[in-house]
Amino acid sequence: MKIVFMGTPEFAATALSAIVSGGHEVVLAVTQQDKAKGRGNKMQYTAVKERAMELGVEVLQPGSFNKGGEAAERIAGCCPEIIVTAAYGRILPANILKIPKYGCVNIHASLLPRWRGAAPVQRAVIEGDEVTGVTIMHMDEGIDTGDIILSKSTCIEMKTAGELFGELALIGAELIIRAIDMIADGSAVRTAQDDNSATYAPMISKEDGLLNFSENPVKLERLIRGVDPQPGARTVYNGETMKVYKAVPKRESNRYRAGTVTGVSSGGIAVSAGGETLLLTEIQMPGKKRLEIREFLKGNTIEKFAVLG
Repeated sequence: MKIVFMGTPEFAATALSAIVSGGHEVVLAVTQQDKAKGRGNKMQYTAVKERAMELGVEVLQPGSFNKGGEAAERIAGCCPEIIVTAAYGRILPANILKIPKYGCVNIHASLLPRWRGAAPVQRAVIEGDEVTGVTIMHMDEGIDTGDIILSKSTCIEMKTAGELFGELALIGAELIIRAIDMIADGSAVRTAQDDNSATYAPMISKEDGLLNFSENPVKLERLIRGVDPQPGARTVYNGETMKVYKAVPKRESNRYRAGTVTGVSSGGIAVSAGGETLLLTEIQMPGKKRLEIREFLKGNTIEKFAVLG
């Protein structure tokens, strides 16, 4: 099948590789524009751009898809039978959706209609879902509202959002190959979503990673996993940002002021949270390595009764 692929992060790059390996003709890879990152403000390619270049696929990085514009004309000129999208990062307008013979399909990292929107993986972890998965859906002009073709679930357990992204990328790659073949041979069945069951997953901001110790420990531990690796969970200790990577909720009564360090040992930093205790077990201070607490305490101290936040 002749395909235009649209995506940006590694999640999408995994699917692009699978499609090419599956023998399909990817005539164009469309991705977000390069961005300056890091201390040197060096321009960095998207994961899809890097993968496309490795695979010998032409890359397009449009600023817009205005009707009659260069990008829309370039995509239409490829005469794709289908457009496949995966975490592209922008809503496709009607003029793009109408181009391919078989329409546009999206690889979405949730079990739709739960968690439509920009951050389905993170929100599933943060909200304590037991399962998540990948849905292959036909695209319409709504936000992840189109008919479902295939889906597959996986257990979240104690995984971070980053770990889930890697797992879901492989599931998405598997499902999109099946979906393309089904669409090509006419066996794909479209199932409408139940809009009444829909939930929305808004984009994660840096502020979402700030730990509020008035919340209960179970919720805070989920947040820490849900914002790992980006934007990361953090608090403030002695005026400096403390990044928190791992924690264990303790259902132990703790009546100290929220955020108070009530114990420090090689097992972790005990912090008052929501009337109970959150044990911080892996942290990072500015200019230091990310360390488990037992390693951190070999060359650093945390004051008991200091207040975080």
